[in-house]
Amino acid sequence: MSVLQPFLFGFLAAVVGVFPPGLINMTATKISLTEGKKQAMFFVLGALTIIYFQTYISVIFAEYIDYHKEVMLVFREIGLAVFTVLSFYFLVFAKKTIVLKSGELRVKSKRSRFFMGTIIAAINFFPIPYYVLISITLASFGLFTFNAFPIYSFVFGVVAGSFLIFYLYVVFFNKMKSKTDFFVANMNKIIGTITGVVALFTLIHVVKYYINQ
Repeated sequence: MSVLQPFLFGFLAAVVGVFPPGLINMTATKISLTEGKKQAMFFVLGALTIIYFQTYISVIFAEYIDYHKEVMLVFREIGLAVFTVLSFYFLVFAKKTIVLKSGELRVKSKRSRFFMGTIIAAINFFPIPYYVLISITLASFGLFTFNAFPIYSFVFGVVAGSFLIFYLYVVFFNKMKSKTDFFVANMNKIIGTITGVVALFTLIHVVKYYINQ
C-alpha cells in the first residue's frame, strides 16, 4: 500500500469533517477578527497539536472502540455535558464581542492563544468517533491497514487537511472585516448555537442507545 494513499484519505476526511462551521474554526475566526491573523494562527497550531493526538488515538483504538459500544457511549455522554455547558456559557454568560476598529487590536500572548487552542480542541470529542469510523470503513474495503506507516500517514493527512480549512476560515473572514461587523458582534451567540445543536444531536444518540438496550 502506498504511504500517500492513507495521507490523501486522511486529508479528505479532515476537509469534510472540519469544513462545516464548528467550535474550533469559529473560535479561530473570532480571534482573527478581533486580535489579528497571527494570534488566530497560534490558536490553530494549538488545536492541531490536540487533533494530531486525537486522530492517532482514534486509529490505534479503532477496532476496540468499534466492538465496545459502551466506550463510545462514555465519549458521547462526556461530550453532551461539555457542549451543554459551553452553550450556556456562550449564550448566557459570555459578554458581547466588541468590534474593534483598525489599529485597536487587543494583542494576547502567543502562549495564551496556543494554550486556548489546545483546550478548545481537547474538549471537542467528536473527532475521535469520526476518525474511528473513517479508519474502520477504509480498512473494511482494504484501503487502510493498522500498521505504523499507514497510521502516521493518515494522521498527518488529517492534520494537513484540518490546517487548510482553519487557514481558509482565518484568511477569508480576515479579508472581509468591513463586511463582518454583525457577524463578529454576535460571535458568542453563533458559537453557542453551534454547541447547542451538537449537544442536542448527542443527546438524541445517547437516548436512542438506552432505549435500544
